Amino acid sequence: MFGRSKTTNDQLEQEAVAAREGAKNRPTPRRRDQEAARKRPLVVTDRKQARQTDRAKRREAMAKTRTAMMTGDESGLPPRDKGPVRRYIREYVDARRNLAEFMLPVMLIVLALSFLRTSAILLAVTVLTYGILLTAIGDTFLMWRRLRARLTEKFGEEAARTRGNGMYAAMRAFQLRRSRMPRVQVKRGEFPS
Repeated sequence: MFGRSKTTNDQLEQEAVAAREGAKNRPTPRRRDQEAARKRPLVVTDRKQARQTDRAKRREAMAKTRTAMMTGDESGLPPRDKGPVRRYIREYVDARRNLAEFMLPVMLIVLALSFLRTSAILLAVTVLTYGILLTAIGDTFLMWRRLRARLTEKFGEEAARTRGNGMYAAMRAFQLRRSRMPRVQVKRGEFPS
């Protein structure tokens, strides 16, 4: 009785029970079996496989972020670029002609001129270097003051005083327009409202 195996009659009896619609029609699985099926180690024992999986996940996340940086999609941007305030700053800086963005090409000319070792040229190079640097810093400072007033008007005092917004605007202004990330979404003169 306790130790006997099922005979064909017992098996036929179980099969004879008609499957009811909407019913489970199977025995409830044991808890022990379900837990064993779900069990996975906390630390993967195959380090090579874990490294490949991690690398694939990282590549996928970087590809998503890169796509968002190219298209301006807010959901995939890194935290430093997210939010309406940062979008407004980007659009304002991109709509404006910044003197600072022309600093890199001028510095390349200055570098080429510095190889000429005459005192008049070296003096001109020094004056040109400091002149463009001070002009760019002054222009960026004035840009930030106007931008901060607009941020206060649109988003409130707290958004304009948030730490890092000024440096975010300045660093964007110093980059060449074509190399800015996230990519420029507005044309020159299309200031955000």
